[in-house]
Amino acid sequence: MSTNTNTATEVARPAQYLGFSLAGETYAIELLRIREIIEHVPITRVPGMPPAVLGVINLRGRVVPVVDLAVKMALGPRPITRWTCFVIVEALLDGERTTLGLLADSVSEVIDLGPDDIEPPPAFGTRTPVEYLRGMGRQEQRFILLLDLDRVLSTEELLGLAAAASNEGAGG
Repeated sequence: MSTNTNTATEVARPAQYLGFSLAGETYAIELLRIREIIEHVPITRVPGMPPAVLGVINLRGRVVPVVDLAVKMALGPRPITRWTCFVIVEALLDGERTTLGLLADSVSEVIDLGPDDIEPPPAFGTRTPVEYLRGMGRQEQRFILLLDLDRVLSTEELLGLAAAASNEGAGG
């Protein structure tokens, strides 16, 4: 007996997201994209990187670039606290799976969201660029901004930040 209904049931199943705080907003990334969460460790700066790329960390002998999403989304710098951590994710950069660290103010919870709990991204009203959002997750009385990891961390985006920074420094 063969059941070929996996795709229909897969779509209807709730997805899990990791909720984290960034500059006072709650964001979430699909749990399947997260490799681990580690406490904040010293970052080694690398010259010539875009402003949102803080540098690299040593993760068990691997060099992992660290991206500050708050800088990338122009939310401003935040202090490092005892809850600041790195969310280690896997993103597609130029078609290659790449491990990156995302600086988070704190990690809050794992969130279960079904298809009915997700709204399209709002056209206005959030400090986050709409093109970075997959949607908004509704949980009780609050909304969680669901990030589109591949868009936020695309090579074009990161290079665009570098170009914008060098133009600001050159022209005035």
